[in-house]
Amino acid sequence: MNLVAIAQVSYLVAAVLFILSLAGLSKQTTARRGNLLGMIGMGLALAATIVLALDISVGGRGMLVTAILIAVVLLIGISVGTWRARTVEMTQMPELIAILHSFVGLAAVLVGFNSFLLEGHGAVHLIEVFLGVFIGAITFTGSIVAYLKLAAKIPSRALMLPGKHVINVALVVVSLGLGGWFVVAPNLAPLLLMTLLALALGWHLVASIGGGDMPVVVSMLNSYSGWAAAAAGFMLGNDLLIVTGALVGSSGAILSYIMCKAMNRSFISVILGGFGEGTSSASSSAVEQGEHTETSADEVAAELLAAKSVVITPGYGMAVAKAQYPVADLVSKLRERGVDVRFGVHPVAGRLPGHMNVLLAEAKVPYDVVLEMDEINDDLPETDVVLVIGANDTVNPAAQDDPDSPIAGMPVLEVWNAGHVVVFKRSMAVGYAGVQNPLFFRENTSMLFGDAKERVEDIVKAL
Repeated sequence: MNLVAIAQVSYLVAAVLFILSLAGLSKQTTARRGNLLGMIGMGLALAATIVLALDISVGGRGMLVTAILIAVVLLIGISVGTWRARTVEMTQMPELIAILHSFVGLAAVLVGFNSFLLEGHGAVHLIEVFLGVFIGAITFTGSIVAYLKLAAKIPSRALMLPGKHVINVALVVVSLGLGGWFVVAPNLAPLLLMTLLALALGWHLVASIGGGDMPVVVSMLNSYSGWAAAAAGFMLGNDLLIVTGALVGSSGAILSYIMCKAMNRSFISVILGGFGEGTSSASSSAVEQGEHTETSADEVAAELLAAKSVVITPGYGMAVAKAQYPVADLVSKLRERGVDVRFGVHPVAGRLPGHMNVLLAEAKVPYDVVLEMDEINDDLPETDVVLVIGANDTVNPAAQDDPDSPIAGMPVLEVWNAGHVVVFKRSMAVGYAGVQNPLFFRENTSMLFGDAKERVEDIVKAL
Protein backbone atom coordinates (compact mmCIF):
# COMPACT_ATOMS: atom_id res chain seq x y z
CA MET A 1 0.00 0.00 0.00
CA ASN A 2 1.51 3.36 -1.05
CA LEU A 3 1.65 6.50 1.08
CA VAL A 4 -1.36 8.11 -0.58
CA ALA A 5 -3.54 5.08 0.14
CA ILE A 6 -2.36 5.03 3.77
CA ALA A 7 -3.18 8.73 4.10
CA GLN A 8 -6.69 8.19 2.70
CA VAL A 9 -7.31 5.34 5.15
CA SER A 10 -6.07 7.63 7.95
CA TYR A 11 -8.60 10.25 6.81
CA LEU A 12 -11.39 7.69 7.06
CA VAL A 13 -10.31 6.63 10.56
CA ALA A 14 -10.01 10.29 11.61
CA ALA A 15 -13.54 11.01 10.35
CA VAL A 16 -14.92 8.12 12.42
CA LEU A 17 -13.00 9.36 15.47
CA PHE A 18 -14.47 12.86 15.03
CA ILE A 19 -17.99 11.40 14.96
CA LEU A 20 -17.27 9.35 18.09
CA SER A 21 -15.81 12.47 19.68
CA LEU A 22 -19.04 14.41 19.15
CA ALA A 23 -21.01 11.49 20.56
CA GLY A 24 -18.77 11.48 23.64
CA LEU A 25 -19.21 15.22 24.18
CA SER A 26 -22.98 14.78 24.48
CA LYS A 27 -22.64 13.69 28.12
CA GLN A 28 -20.50 14.97 30.98
CA THR A 29 -19.55 11.44 31.99
CA THR A 30 -18.06 10.68 28.54
CA ALA A 31 -16.76 14.15 27.64
CA ARG A 32 -13.15 13.37 28.57
CA ARG A 33 -13.18 10.31 26.31
CA GLY A 34 -14.78 12.39 23.54
CA ASN A 35 -12.02 14.98 23.76
CA LEU A 36 -9.34 12.28 23.68
CA LEU A 37 -10.85 10.67 20.58
CA GLY A 38 -11.01 14.05 18.87
CA MET A 39 -7.36 14.73 19.66
CA ILE A 40 -6.30 11.36 18.25
CA GLY A 41 -8.38 11.99 15.13
CA MET A 42 -6.83 15.42 14.61
CA GLY A 43 -3.35 13.97 15.07
CA LEU A 44 -4.07 11.36 12.40
CA ALA A 45 -5.51 14.01 10.09
CA LEU A 46 -2.46 16.24 10.44
CA ALA A 47 -0.06 13.34 9.86
CA ALA A 48 -1.95 12.20 6.76
CA THR A 49 -2.07 15.74 5.36
CA ILE A 50 1.68 16.15 5.84
CA VAL A 51 2.30 12.84 4.08
CA LEU A 52 0.14 13.90 1.13
CA ALA A 53 1.83 17.32 0.92
CA LEU A 54 5.29 15.76 0.89
CA ASP A 55 4.23 13.14 -1.64
CA ILE A 56 3.02 15.84 -4.04
CA SER A 57 6.28 17.77 -3.73
CA VAL A 58 8.57 14.74 -4.13
CA GLY A 59 11.69 15.71 -5.99
CA GLY A 60 14.70 17.18 -4.23
CA ARG A 61 14.46 20.85 -3.36
CA GLY A 62 10.67 21.11 -3.63
CA MET A 63 10.17 18.45 -0.99
CA LEU A 64 12.73 20.06 1.32
CA VAL A 65 11.08 23.47 1.06
CA THR A 66 7.66 21.94 1.73
CA ALA A 67 8.98 20.04 4.77
CA ILE A 68 10.57 23.21 6.17
CA LEU A 69 7.38 25.24 5.68
CA ILE A 70 5.28 22.56 7.36
CA ALA A 71 7.72 22.33 10.27
CA VAL A 72 7.71 26.12 10.75
CA VAL A 73 3.92 26.49 10.79
CA LEU A 74 3.52 23.45 13.06
CA LEU A 75 6.07 24.88 15.48
CA ILE A 76 4.31 28.25 15.53
CA GLY A 77 0.89 26.65 15.96
CA ILE A 78 2.02 24.29 18.72
CA SER A 79 3.81 27.08 20.59
CA VAL A 80 0.90 29.52 20.45
CA GLY A 81 -1.67 26.83 21.20
CA THR A 82 0.22 25.49 24.20
CA TRP A 83 0.81 29.00 25.55
CA ARG A 84 -2.86 29.96 25.27
CA ALA A 85 -4.09 26.67 26.72
CA ARG A 86 -1.89 27.17 29.78
CA THR A 87 -2.64 30.85 30.34
CA VAL A 88 -6.29 31.36 29.35
CA GLU A 89 -8.79 31.65 32.20
CA MET A 90 -12.12 29.83 32.08
CA THR A 91 -13.80 33.23 32.04
CA GLN A 92 -11.91 33.99 28.83
CA MET A 93 -12.94 30.83 27.01
CA PRO A 94 -15.91 32.42 25.17
CA GLU A 95 -13.80 35.16 23.58
CA LEU A 96 -10.99 32.69 22.85
CA ILE A 97 -13.39 30.43 20.96
CA ALA A 98 -14.81 33.43 19.10
CA ILE A 99 -11.37 34.54 17.92
CA LEU A 100 -10.50 30.96 16.89
CA HIS A 101 -13.60 30.95 14.69
CA SER A 102 -12.22 34.04 12.95
CA PHE A 103 -9.08 32.08 12.02
CA VAL A 104 -11.21 29.45 10.27
CA GLY A 105 -13.06 32.16 8.36
CA LEU A 106 -9.85 33.88 7.31
CA ALA A 107 -8.38 30.53 6.21
CA ALA A 108 -11.40 29.90 3.99
CA VAL A 109 -11.01 33.34 2.39
CA LEU A 110 -7.30 32.82 1.70
CA VAL A 111 -7.85 29.30 0.37
CA GLY A 112 -10.57 30.65 -1.92
CA PHE A 113 -8.36 33.32 -3.46
CA ASN A 114 -5.46 30.89 -3.77
CA SER A 115 -7.67 28.27 -5.40
CA PHE A 116 -9.02 30.81 -7.91
CA LEU A 117 -5.59 32.08 -8.86
CA LEU A 118 -3.86 28.71 -9.20
CA GLU A 119 -6.53 26.29 -10.42
CA GLY A 120 -9.04 25.96 -13.28
CA HIS A 121 -12.11 28.13 -13.73
CA GLY A 122 -14.87 25.56 -14.14
CA ALA A 123 -18.35 26.71 -13.13
CA VAL A 124 -18.62 24.27 -10.20
CA HIS A 125 -15.19 25.26 -8.89
CA LEU A 126 -16.04 28.98 -9.18
CA ILE A 127 -19.21 28.42 -7.13
CA GLU A 128 -17.14 26.61 -4.49
CA VAL A 129 -14.70 29.54 -4.39
CA PHE A 130 -17.53 32.06 -4.10
CA LEU A 131 -19.28 30.22 -1.26
CA GLY A 132 -16.03 29.58 0.60
CA VAL A 133 -14.93 33.21 0.46
CA PHE A 134 -18.43 34.54 1.22
CA ILE A 135 -19.03 32.35 4.30
CA GLY A 136 -15.43 32.73 5.42
CA ALA A 137 -15.50 36.53 5.26
CA ILE A 138 -18.76 36.71 7.24
CA THR A 139 -17.31 34.33 9.84
CA PHE A 140 -14.07 36.30 10.05
CA THR A 141 -15.46 39.75 10.89
CA GLY A 142 -18.45 38.39 12.80
CA SER A 143 -16.16 36.41 15.08
CA ILE A 144 -13.91 39.42 15.65
CA VAL A 145 -16.90 41.53 16.73
CA ALA A 146 -18.07 38.70 19.03
CA TYR A 147 -14.58 38.52 20.55
CA LEU A 148 -14.48 42.29 21.12
CA LYS A 149 -17.90 42.25 22.80
CA LEU A 150 -17.16 39.24 25.00
CA ALA A 151 -13.79 40.69 26.00
CA ALA A 152 -15.50 44.01 26.85
CA LYS A 153 -13.29 45.86 24.38
CA ILE A 154 -16.38 47.37 22.75
CA PRO A 155 -19.88 47.94 24.25
CA SER A 156 -21.98 44.78 24.42
CA ARG A 157 -25.22 46.55 23.49
CA ALA A 158 -26.77 45.99 20.07
CA LEU A 159 -25.88 48.38 17.25
CA MET A 160 -29.09 50.01 16.03
CA LEU A 161 -28.48 51.41 12.55
CA PRO A 162 -31.63 52.69 10.80
CA GLY A 163 -33.01 50.03 8.48
CA LYS A 164 -30.52 47.40 9.62
CA HIS A 165 -32.50 44.52 8.09
CA VAL A 166 -32.64 46.32 4.75
CA ILE A 167 -28.86 46.79 4.96
CA ASN A 168 -28.32 43.06 5.57
CA VAL A 169 -30.64 42.00 2.74
CA ALA A 170 -29.04 44.50 0.37
CA LEU A 171 -25.56 43.22 1.16
CA VAL A 172 -26.63 39.63 0.52
CA VAL A 173 -28.45 40.45 -2.75
CA VAL A 174 -25.54 42.50 -4.13
CA SER A 175 -23.09 39.75 -3.10
CA LEU A 176 -25.16 37.15 -4.97
CA GLY A 177 -25.19 39.43 -8.01
CA LEU A 178 -21.41 39.69 -7.85
CA GLY A 179 -21.29 35.92 -7.53
CA GLY A 180 -23.21 35.59 -10.79
CA TRP A 181 -20.79 37.99 -12.47
CA PHE A 182 -17.86 36.01 -11.05
CA VAL A 183 -19.14 32.69 -12.45
CA VAL A 184 -20.02 34.10 -15.87
CA ALA A 185 -16.84 36.17 -16.28
CA PRO A 186 -14.17 34.90 -13.85
CA ASN A 187 -11.91 37.70 -12.64
CA LEU A 188 -10.71 39.23 -9.39
CA ALA A 189 -12.93 42.34 -9.44
CA PRO A 190 -16.27 40.71 -8.44
CA LEU A 191 -14.49 38.39 -6.00
CA LEU A 192 -12.77 41.29 -4.24
CA LEU A 193 -15.97 43.39 -4.14
CA MET A 194 -17.98 40.47 -2.78
CA THR A 195 -15.32 39.85 -0.12
CA LEU A 196 -15.54 43.45 1.07
CA LEU A 197 -19.34 43.27 1.24
CA ALA A 198 -19.23 39.94 3.10
CA LEU A 199 -16.75 41.38 5.61
CA ALA A 200 -19.13 44.29 6.22
CA LEU A 201 -22.10 41.91 6.51
CA GLY A 202 -20.35 39.75 9.11
CA TRP A 203 -19.46 42.81 11.14
CA HIS A 204 -22.99 44.25 11.00
CA LEU A 205 -24.77 40.95 11.72
CA VAL A 206 -23.00 40.41 15.04
CA ALA A 207 -22.76 44.08 15.99
CA SER A 208 -26.58 44.19 15.75
CA ILE A 209 -26.96 41.53 18.46
CA GLY A 210 -26.99 42.46 22.14
CA GLY A 211 -24.59 41.06 24.73
CA GLY A 212 -27.21 38.98 26.52
CA ASP A 213 -27.59 36.84 23.41
CA MET A 214 -23.87 36.34 22.73
CA PRO A 215 -23.81 32.65 23.79
CA VAL A 216 -26.11 31.88 20.86
CA VAL A 217 -23.96 34.03 18.58
CA VAL A 218 -20.82 32.10 19.53
CA SER A 219 -22.64 28.84 18.79
CA MET A 220 -23.88 30.15 15.44
CA LEU A 221 -20.40 31.37 14.49
CA ASN A 222 -19.18 27.88 15.29
CA SER A 223 -21.63 26.61 12.69
CA TYR A 224 -20.52 29.24 10.16
CA SER A 225 -16.87 28.25 10.64
CA GLY A 226 -17.80 24.64 9.97
CA TRP A 227 -19.48 25.46 6.69
CA ALA A 228 -16.51 27.67 5.75
CA ALA A 229 -14.19 24.73 6.43
CA ALA A 230 -16.41 22.43 4.34
CA ALA A 231 -16.30 24.92 1.46
CA ALA A 232 -12.50 25.01 1.75
CA GLY A 233 -12.53 21.20 1.64
CA PHE A 234 -14.40 21.27 -1.68
CA MET A 235 -11.92 23.79 -3.10
CA LEU A 236 -8.95 21.70 -2.00
CA GLY A 237 -10.53 18.36 -2.88
CA ASN A 238 -9.97 17.23 0.73
CA ASP A 239 -12.65 14.74 1.78
CA LEU A 240 -11.80 14.88 5.49
CA LEU A 241 -12.09 18.67 5.58
CA ILE A 242 -15.50 18.39 3.95
CA VAL A 243 -16.67 15.80 6.50
CA THR A 244 -15.21 17.68 9.46
CA GLY A 245 -16.67 20.99 8.30
CA ALA A 246 -20.08 19.41 7.84
CA LEU A 247 -19.91 17.90 11.34
CA VAL A 248 -18.98 21.22 12.92
CA GLY A 249 -21.47 23.19 10.84
CA SER A 250 -24.43 20.89 11.50
CA SER A 251 -23.67 20.36 15.20
CA GLY A 252 -23.25 24.11 15.70
CA ALA A 253 -26.55 24.77 13.95
CA ILE A 254 -28.33 22.12 16.07
CA LEU A 255 -26.88 23.59 19.27
CA SER A 256 -27.92 27.09 18.18
CA TYR A 257 -31.46 25.84 17.54
CA ILE A 258 -31.62 24.22 20.99
CA MET A 259 -30.34 27.41 22.61
CA CYS A 260 -32.79 29.56 20.65
CA LYS A 261 -35.64 27.43 21.99
CA ALA A 262 -34.24 27.85 25.49
CA MET A 263 -34.20 31.65 25.00
CA ASN A 264 -37.51 31.85 23.11
CA ARG A 265 -35.72 33.28 20.10
CA SER A 266 -36.28 32.66 16.41
CA PHE A 267 -33.60 30.49 14.82
CA ILE A 268 -33.93 32.37 11.54
CA SER A 269 -33.49 35.71 13.30
CA VAL A 270 -30.20 34.47 14.76
CA ILE A 271 -28.85 33.85 11.28
CA LEU A 272 -30.07 37.26 10.13
CA GLY A 273 -28.77 39.13 13.18
CA GLY A 274 -32.29 40.26 13.94
CA PHE A 275 -32.65 39.77 17.68
CA GLY A 276 -31.15 41.15 20.87
CA GLU A 277 -31.94 44.66 19.76
CA GLY A 278 -33.78 45.68 22.89
CA THR A 279 -36.33 48.45 23.26
CA SER A 280 -36.47 51.96 24.52
CA SER A 281 -37.22 50.67 28.00
CA ALA A 282 -33.80 49.07 28.31
CA SER A 283 -32.14 52.12 29.77
CA SER A 284 -34.95 52.87 32.17
CA SER A 285 -35.00 49.28 33.35
CA ALA A 286 -31.42 49.69 34.49
CA VAL A 287 -32.45 51.87 37.46
CA GLU A 288 -33.14 50.36 40.86
CA GLN A 289 -36.77 49.48 41.57
CA GLY A 290 -37.04 49.69 45.35
CA GLU A 291 -35.18 48.79 48.53
CA HIS A 292 -33.10 45.66 48.76
CA THR A 293 -32.35 43.57 51.87
CA GLU A 294 -28.80 42.63 52.81
CA THR A 295 -27.72 39.52 54.68
CA SER A 296 -24.49 38.06 56.09
CA ALA A 297 -22.55 34.83 55.66
CA ASP A 298 -23.42 33.72 59.21
CA GLU A 299 -27.15 34.24 58.57
CA VAL A 300 -26.99 32.33 55.30
CA ALA A 301 -25.10 29.46 56.96
CA ALA A 302 -27.73 29.16 59.68
CA GLU A 303 -30.49 29.23 57.07
CA LEU A 304 -28.81 26.52 55.01
CA LEU A 305 -28.43 24.25 58.02
CA ALA A 306 -32.15 24.63 58.79
CA ALA A 307 -33.16 23.92 55.19
CA LYS A 308 -34.23 20.57 53.79
CA SER A 309 -33.72 21.47 50.13
CA VAL A 310 -31.30 23.93 48.52
CA VAL A 311 -30.81 24.86 44.87
CA ILE A 312 -27.75 26.71 43.57
CA THR A 313 -28.02 28.63 40.29
CA PRO A 314 -24.55 29.59 39.01
CA GLY A 315 -23.69 32.28 36.48
CA TYR A 316 -20.80 34.12 34.91
CA GLY A 317 -19.98 35.83 38.23
CA MET A 318 -19.09 32.45 39.72
CA ALA A 319 -16.60 31.93 36.90
CA VAL A 320 -15.07 35.37 37.37
CA ALA A 321 -14.61 34.82 41.10
CA LYS A 322 -13.40 31.22 40.61
CA ALA A 323 -15.92 30.27 43.26
CA GLN A 324 -16.68 26.80 41.92
CA TYR A 325 -14.22 25.14 44.31
CA PRO A 326 -15.61 26.56 47.59
CA VAL A 327 -19.11 26.01 46.16
CA ALA A 328 -18.28 22.32 45.70
CA ASP A 329 -16.97 22.26 49.29
CA LEU A 330 -20.18 23.90 50.50
CA VAL A 331 -22.30 21.34 48.67
CA SER A 332 -20.29 18.47 50.15
CA LYS A 333 -20.68 19.77 53.71
CA LEU A 334 -24.41 20.39 53.35
CA ARG A 335 -25.02 16.95 51.89
CA GLU A 336 -23.10 15.40 54.80
CA ARG A 337 -25.63 17.10 57.07
CA GLY A 338 -28.58 15.63 55.18
CA VAL A 339 -29.49 18.71 53.14
CA ASP A 340 -30.69 17.98 49.59
CA VAL A 341 -28.52 20.24 47.39
CA ARG A 342 -28.86 20.50 43.62
CA PHE A 343 -27.79 22.88 40.88
CA GLY A 344 -30.09 24.58 38.36
CA VAL A 345 -28.17 25.50 35.22
CA HIS A 346 -29.72 27.74 32.58
CA PRO A 347 -28.91 26.71 28.96
CA VAL A 348 -27.09 30.00 28.36
CA ALA A 349 -25.63 30.58 31.82
CA GLY A 350 -22.24 32.21 31.47
CA ARG A 351 -21.19 33.34 28.01
CA LEU A 352 -20.75 30.00 26.34
CA PRO A 353 -22.92 26.88 26.01
CA GLY A 354 -22.03 24.47 28.81
CA HIS A 355 -19.81 27.06 30.56
CA MET A 356 -21.23 26.35 34.03
CA ASN A 357 -21.25 22.57 33.54
CA VAL A 358 -17.53 22.62 32.75
CA LEU A 359 -16.74 24.75 35.80
CA LEU A 360 -18.72 22.46 38.13
CA ALA A 361 -17.17 19.33 36.62
CA GLU A 362 -13.75 20.93 37.09
CA ALA A 363 -14.54 21.31 40.81
CA LYS A 364 -15.66 17.65 40.92
CA VAL A 365 -19.32 18.39 41.66
CA PRO A 366 -21.28 15.11 41.18
CA TYR A 367 -22.95 15.02 37.76
CA ASP A 368 -26.25 13.73 39.15
CA VAL A 369 -26.96 16.91 41.15
CA VAL A 370 -26.43 19.25 38.17
CA LEU A 371 -29.82 19.71 36.51
CA GLU A 372 -31.00 21.77 33.55
CA MET A 373 -33.54 24.59 33.83
CA ASP A 374 -36.49 22.48 32.66
CA GLU A 375 -35.62 19.77 35.20
CA ILE A 376 -35.41 22.10 38.21
CA ASN A 377 -38.03 24.81 37.63
CA ASP A 378 -41.00 22.71 38.77
CA ASP A 379 -39.20 21.88 42.04
CA LEU A 380 -38.43 25.48 43.01
CA PRO A 381 -41.75 26.17 44.82
CA GLU A 382 -40.86 23.31 47.23
CA THR A 383 -37.28 24.54 47.66
CA ASP A 384 -36.36 26.20 50.97
CA VAL A 385 -33.35 28.24 49.83
CA VAL A 386 -31.93 29.21 46.45
CA LEU A 387 -28.38 30.53 46.20
CA VAL A 388 -27.94 32.68 43.09
CA ILE A 389 -24.16 32.83 42.63
CA GLY A 390 -23.16 35.26 39.93
CA ALA A 391 -26.28 34.79 37.79
CA ASN A 392 -28.40 37.77 36.76
CA ASP A 393 -30.27 37.75 33.46
CA THR A 394 -31.04 34.01 33.67
CA VAL A 395 -33.02 34.50 36.92
CA ASN A 396 -34.71 37.77 35.96
CA PRO A 397 -38.53 37.77 36.39
CA ALA A 398 -38.73 40.71 33.97
CA ALA A 399 -38.42 38.12 31.20
CA GLN A 400 -41.94 37.02 32.14
CA ASP A 401 -43.45 40.16 33.63
CA ASP A 402 -42.20 42.98 31.40
CA PRO A 403 -43.14 42.66 27.70
CA ASP A 404 -40.95 45.67 26.87
CA SER A 405 -37.82 44.18 28.41
CA PRO A 406 -34.94 43.31 26.04
CA ILE A 407 -35.08 39.77 27.46
CA ALA A 408 -38.89 39.47 27.30
CA GLY A 409 -40.03 35.94 26.56
CA MET A 410 -36.73 34.31 27.48
CA PRO A 411 -37.32 31.26 29.70
CA VAL A 412 -35.58 31.80 33.04
CA LEU A 413 -34.96 29.93 36.29
CA GLU A 414 -38.00 30.88 38.41
CA VAL A 415 -36.02 31.15 41.64
CA TRP A 416 -38.44 33.69 43.16
CA ASN A 417 -40.92 30.82 43.72
CA ALA A 418 -38.63 29.34 46.39
CA GLY A 419 -39.00 30.08 50.10
CA HIS A 420 -35.97 32.39 50.20
CA VAL A 421 -33.44 33.58 47.66
CA VAL A 422 -29.89 34.69 48.46
CA VAL A 423 -28.17 36.57 45.65
CA PHE A 424 -24.36 36.76 45.61
CA LYS A 425 -23.25 39.97 43.86
CA ARG A 426 -20.46 42.50 44.08
CA SER A 427 -22.93 45.38 43.74
CA MET A 428 -26.42 46.25 42.53
CA ALA A 429 -25.10 46.69 38.97
CA VAL A 430 -27.10 45.31 36.07
CA GLY A 431 -26.18 42.11 34.24
CA TYR A 432 -24.55 41.60 30.87
CA ALA A 433 -27.79 42.35 29.01
CA GLY A 434 -27.95 45.77 30.71
CA VAL A 435 -31.30 45.04 32.38
CA GLN A 436 -32.11 45.63 36.06
CA ASN A 437 -33.37 42.57 37.92
CA PRO A 438 -36.60 43.04 39.97
CA LEU A 439 -35.71 39.84 41.85
CA PHE A 440 -33.22 41.83 43.94
CA PHE A 441 -36.02 43.91 45.45
CA ARG A 442 -38.50 41.15 46.29
CA GLU A 443 -39.48 40.45 49.90
CA ASN A 444 -38.11 36.88 49.86
CA THR A 445 -34.73 37.94 48.41
CA SER A 446 -31.59 38.90 50.35
CA MET A 447 -28.37 40.27 48.87
CA LEU A 448 -24.96 38.98 49.97
CA PHE A 449 -22.44 41.47 48.64
CA GLY A 450 -18.76 40.90 47.95
CA ASP A 451 -16.51 38.50 46.06
CA ALA A 452 -18.46 35.28 45.51
CA LYS A 453 -15.51 33.04 46.37
CA GLU A 454 -14.83 34.86 49.65
CA ARG A 455 -18.50 34.90 50.66
CA VAL A 456 -18.91 31.17 50.01
CA GLU A 457 -15.74 30.46 51.98
CA ASP A 458 -17.16 32.56 54.86
CA ILE A 459 -20.34 30.45 54.76
CA VAL A 460 -18.31 27.23 54.83
CA LYS A 461 -16.39 28.50 57.86
CA ALA A 462 -19.64 29.45 59.60
CA LEU A 463 -21.00 25.94 59.05
